[in-house]
Amino acid sequence: MAKIPITLTINGEPHEALVEPDRTLLDVLRTDLGLTGTKTNCLDAECGVCTVLVDGLAVNACLYLAVVAQGRAITTIEGLASPGEGLAPAGALHPLQEAFVEHGAVQCGYCIPGMILSAKAYLDDHPRPTEAQVREALAGNLCRCTGYQKIVDAVLAAASRMAGGAVAS
Repeated sequence: MAKIPITLTINGEPHEALVEPDRTLLDVLRTDLGLTGTKTNCLDAECGVCTVLVDGLAVNACLYLAVVAQGRAITTIEGLASPGEGLAPAGALHPLQEAFVEHGAVQCGYCIPGMILSAKAYLDDHPRPTEAQVREALAGNLCRCTGYQKIVDAVLAAASRMAGGAVAS
């Protein structure tokens, strides 16, 4: 199969790749670009560990073709921390990342990048969610280590911090 040259904008940086038309974004991110924060698991869009943001929307990178991602803004967990612009120091954690640490929502850590990116996409459109809304927003992300309460608490705390006040109940 003939390879196609593409340029992917990942975490604000352009990356050149030569890919087969049927290669997934997940494979290119991990294998070609070494961005291993995006995890591999079911390869069937059932678990959410491969979640990345494409133009701000949460997508399962295991089914998203790399060639389709050309010309779109891709954010991986590696790109969520602050690049050091404005008042934030370089590498400062995103409020969601901070909340996951503070609330003990990170256990084995395997599902966490996908959870955080799914939460970010949701909070960008729904800055003051209820607990039920957070649970629904994360329904496509599976975790084997927890009962989800600490994850939900972390997302609600981050939402409050990001919105500058209390979230809905």
